Amino acid sequence: MTIKRTNDIARIIMFVVTVFTVALFLLPMLYGISGSLKTKEQLSSLNQSPIPQSPKTFEYNGKKCELFIVPIDGAEKTLAIIKKGRDESVFIDPENPGAGQIVWEGKWRTLQNEWEFDPQFGNYKKGWKSINFLLLFRNTLFYALITTFGTLLSSTFVAYGFSRFNFRAKGKLFIILIATIVLPSAVTLIPVYTIFYKLGWVGTWLPLIVPHFFSNAYNVFLLRQFMLGIPREMDEAARIDGCGPIATLYKIILPQCVPAIISVGLFHFFWAWNDFFNPLLYLAGHPEKYPISIGLSSFSNMYSTETHLVQAVSMIACVVPFLIFVVAQKFFMQGVVVSGVEK
Repeated sequence: MTIKRTNDIARIIMFVVTVFTVALFLLPMLYGISGSLKTKEQLSSLNQSPIPQSPKTFEYNGKKCELFIVPIDGAEKTLAIIKKGRDESVFIDPENPGAGQIVWEGKWRTLQNEWEFDPQFGNYKKGWKSINFLLLFRNTLFYALITTFGTLLSSTFVAYGFSRFNFRAKGKLFIILIATIVLPSAVTLIPVYTIFYKLGWVGTWLPLIVPHFFSNAYNVFLLRQFMLGIPREMDEAARIDGCGPIATLYKIILPQCVPAIISVGLFHFFWAWNDFFNPLLYLAGHPEKYPISIGLSSFSNMYSTETHLVQAVSMIACVVPFLIFVVAQKFFMQGVVVSGVEK
């Protein structure tokens, strides 16, 4: 086997694996979109189609009759059922209604419907009216935007300190900081809640916002690694021109860290948008402050049998993060690839 043939086979395998992986992640989203456009009956059917469909009908004597594929005289024909019976049903040919009624012997439930593409866009309208989306969007945007600003501000300063300055126990402090990533949140849950409770912050936005102004180990690590790739000669040149540490950060470091900063901001924004546990813990009993994650959970509990509406409101909740990702995807892809070639 030649090297070229081996490379071609490897590329084909990589392509197949990539397509399979992408499809695996997209299937839940595609199912959600499809389910949001179906009727309640179709979504609950065991033999449902992957696309939104409804049975074709034919109007006969002012009544809508379903179309079925009926075997007649060794052939299959599409007929409209006008009278259903256990062992005998009456049909009519929609293409030639004047030909009269057709009596067919057999169980009509064994017949297959004639389907047509019929997306139920009204599900989105019903879902929007069933829940106060404007309030939920406002609360979620407030929570996501202000915490994103806080984590970017604090993480940038901490990452700048670890990447550009030398001080005692710098390595040990950084290891301790990174070690907090693997610390289970359940370990600190009760102590942190007790502190916020004694401060009188439970029931307010403060427990959700203030901690993000004290940096995040994961974000600090990403920004520090990116800053380490910026030549120190640029810092020295800025120092010669009279720039202090803050001016150097503002004029030299930050302009080159835009992709990494946007990536960190997007990571945190998406996390805050989907955060469920923390708002549930600290905002319990204050529905006027609920973000969209809590609102969707409450809606799902109230309309548990209306699965098509639950799917619709879930898709509406994904619109803002999706649009933000589409707009910022160029910088996002640049930021997540932390390598000397990319920078």
